Amino acid sequence: MARNNNNLVVSEARAVLYKFKMESAKEDEVNLKDSYNGNLTAREDGAVERNMAKKMVKA
Repeated sequence: MARNNNNLVVSEARAVLYKFKMESAKEDEVNLKDSYNGNLTAREDGAVERNMAKKMVKA
């Protein structure tokens, strides 16, 4: 059975990453909620993730 290895090394980073995700979604005009976002298409979700990855690599 697969294990979840998404544990953050720095626990304070969770809030910063959440804020970063919401900012990226706003730039891509994707309506993210604080709760379940199962209504997003794969394209919308992928756009947010790509935007975050581009910013992290650029920094």
